[in-house]
Amino acid sequence: MIRENIKILKEKVNNACLRAGRNPEEIEIVGVTKTVGIEKIKEAVEAGITHVGENRVQEYLEKYDFFKANNLKADIIGHLQTNKVKYIAESVNLIQSVDSVKLANEISKHAKKINRVIPVLLEINAAGEESKSGVSFSEIFELAHRISEIPFLSVKGIMSIPPVFTDEVTARGYFEKLYKIYVDISNKNIDNIYMDILSMGMSKDYEYAVLEGSNMIRVGTGIFGARQYL
Repeated sequence: MIRENIKILKEKVNNACLRAGRNPEEIEIVGVTKTVGIEKIKEAVEAGITHVGENRVQEYLEKYDFFKANNLKADIIGHLQTNKVKYIAESVNLIQSVDSVKLANEISKHAKKINRVIPVLLEINAAGEESKSGVSFSEIFELAHRISEIPFLSVKGIMSIPPVFTDEVTARGYFEKLYKIYVDISNKNIDNIYMDILSMGMSKDYEYAVLEGSNMIRVGTGIFGARQYL
């Protein structure tokens, strides 16, 4: 099932790229492994997944030996508490969910101890949903400027978790707005801010995100099936 899901996923990405006049190789697929066991992740790896994302530090740590043994890029994509940073600073590929100067300073503190520059994405909560972390559109520019001055961090782009969409027009409007912010920040040429990654689009809406400029999609259910909560 997982191999077939990945085949379908890649076909849909290819079709979206064809519609948008883009190269499918531009799109990085991150397999979201939250609550997914090692055996299923192994199937995904055998089917071509090379990049994974975990929501919780505890799960990331439990699976890290497997990630490392299989040369997987492993990101933190969920809300990151400051007291958990020390556990992942040395090994994490990318922290996708930086939404405050406080968190950025904590990452910097632990990165300095190991003399490592840690790549991060700034998280936007564009819909203003209280249940989700991230800053608003109006706050993102100030956050970018302030974090750009913090050592041992490298801002590589932005990430957003979208609300649930009921139609293509609404979804694409949301993603279009995020893409414009992404371009605006890039055009400001802020020191230490590199807009290389636009991480937007999940299992239910990644095709729309790709149509509007996303170059990284985070897919869990679309690869592994419905999530099993223990």
